[in-house]
Amino acid sequence: MSKLGKEPRVHEGARVQGTRLGAYVEVGERSVLEDSSIDDFSYCMQDCMLQNARVLKFSNIAAGVRLGPTMHPFDRPTLHHFTYRRELYGFGEDDRDFFAARAARVCVVGNDTWIGHGAIVMPGVVVGDGAVIGSGAVVTKDVPPYAVVAGVPARPIKMRFDERVASGMLEIAWWDWGYDLIKERFDDFLLTPEAFVDKYRGSAR
Repeated sequence: MSKLGKEPRVHEGARVQGTRLGAYVEVGERSVLEDSSIDDFSYCMQDCMLQNARVLKFSNIAAGVRLGPTMHPFDRPTLHHFTYRRELYGFGEDDRDFFAARAARVCVVGNDTWIGHGAIVMPGVVVGDGAVIGSGAVVTKDVPPYAVVAGVPARPIKMRFDERVASGMLEIAWWDWGYDLIKERFDDFLLTPEAFVDKYRGSAR
């Protein structure tokens, strides 16, 4: 397969609508992206659906993941969408306030994250930098940076790194380095996390 580049790669059958894609981004087969953004170097595999989602850099999204699934109204006599998709049923104009409130609940996925197969991250949830979400998890609450969560509903399992390393990674924020700098320092990404933090914490980028 050809190398990824500054133009994003959108595979066959994927649909991208109202969505911004960064450099070195890949969108898997049959995925649907609506009113979202995916920053540089992030990707989603096949059969994903992103709605009102913001994915930051270097995020790894496995197949069948759902980010920001749209919600039905709990506070009306019916859950059915005829109360807001009124034009479909001849009940007048669509409920634009409802759609605006839905769009405002953005799901944010941080830098250098991994979301396992079939996971669901609910609207308005923020997944912190470096976090891991287990396969099949349903994430209803914010996930701290470098936490590993799993289950339904998702709960913390452990931390990827201890406090010193996690805070060091957040301070370094290597995901903001440019392509050339990452390439220059590539071998350092094969160090232990502790050695990486010791080398770059407090240093100029």
